[in-house]
Amino acid sequence: MKTAIISDIHGNGVAFEALLADLAETAADRVVCLGDAIQGGPQPAGVVARLRELGWPVVMGNADDYLATGADSGAEPVSDERRQKLDVVRAWQLSQLTETDLAFIRAFPPTVTIPLGDGWQLLCCHGSPRSYDDVILPLTPDDEVRRLLTPCEGTITTGGHTHVQFVRHFDRTFHLNPGSVGFAYRHDQPEEAFRADPWAEYALLTAVGGKLSLEFRRVPFDVDRLIAAYRASGRPFADEAIAQYAS
Repeated sequence: MKTAIISDIHGNGVAFEALLADLAETAADRVVCLGDAIQGGPQPAGVVARLRELGWPVVMGNADDYLATGADSGAEPVSDERRQKLDVVRAWQLSQLTETDLAFIRAFPPTVTIPLGDGWQLLCCHGSPRSYDDVILPLTPDDEVRRLLTPCEGTITTGGHTHVQFVRHFDRTFHLNPGSVGFAYRHDQPEEAFRADPWAEYALLTAVGGKLSLEFRRVPFDVDRLIAAYRASGRPFADEAIAQYAS
């Protein structure tokens, strides 16, 4: 059984289309989305419509909750200027969505558990099973990751949130992050020279006869199409978003 794990589409329909084309080639048996699917990019309505059509399980991410409710958990420090911009973009995105779309988003569960067979299961979350705000990175200390995940034999955990592909091993199990479909980037960049990556990231977890394999994939998408989508969308601060993809 081949399970595709995706996360953090962030309303980037161009990257999502590229991902879907690659998924068709890999012939995944099922797909799960780890949240933050809609907020941020220029195509929120298109991404919602496609997710509803596909019927995949989608867990609640922090950005999904913020979009649907306007509530800020305060987990990430944000300047007043940045908060004002986020609120303006949120208001525009809400204008693109229907009440049915919002009901769909509000129904995202905090976690999803998928049986893999042969005594294994996949526990899907956004940050950690405890909170969508929890941050787990490749270099987060082991004791902190164990506290957030409580790893146990037979359960593989997967979460998004940090937009970076990695795997952490714990005894006989592991935790993986598939990266970001719609807003991949490297964490080791100076803020003044920040650039987003022009590809959609995801992971394929295969379980056959008790054997597990994990593959990280990166799928290039058409940056010019994304830039055109921003310019045509009417999304506030589109120029700032476009600048993140400047060569």
